[in-house]
Amino acid sequence: MIAELQQAVANYAHALDELNVPELETVLTEDTTWTFTMPGQGRLGPVAGRAAVLDFIRDGHTAQTGRVRHHPGNAVVTTTDAATAEVPAYLLQTRNTGESIQMISTGVYTFSLRRSDGRWRIAELALTLDNAF
Repeated sequence: MIAELQQAVANYAHALDELNVPELETVLTEDTTWTFTMPGQGRLGPVAGRAAVLDFIRDGHTAQTGRVRHHPGNAVVTTTDAATAEVPAYLLQTRNTGESIQMISTGVYTFSLRRSDGRWRIAELALTLDNAF
């Protein structure tokens, strides 16, 4: 089960970076919520519902420059039962413009996952960033 949960987090990051909407639809629950905490800006969100989250992601992709990658690491399963789990992970976000590579941000994700239709899906995503950007 731990490997399945870590795979769900990895699937999210790959789908997010590639703007793979069909995969994002399979990795997010219909009622997913996202919240963000940034230094100096407080809490942003929640962005509620899969459709709203997908719109949020599309807007973010439109605004970004270069090739942005999300690198979730050190993912551990902290609580779980047969249908729910919590997986905190570190975030390292990078951008490659072709001329330079830069670190955009670091932070801590908390993924709350729910088992649905035989697969683990992200029901809640909370991201606390270490820096504002």
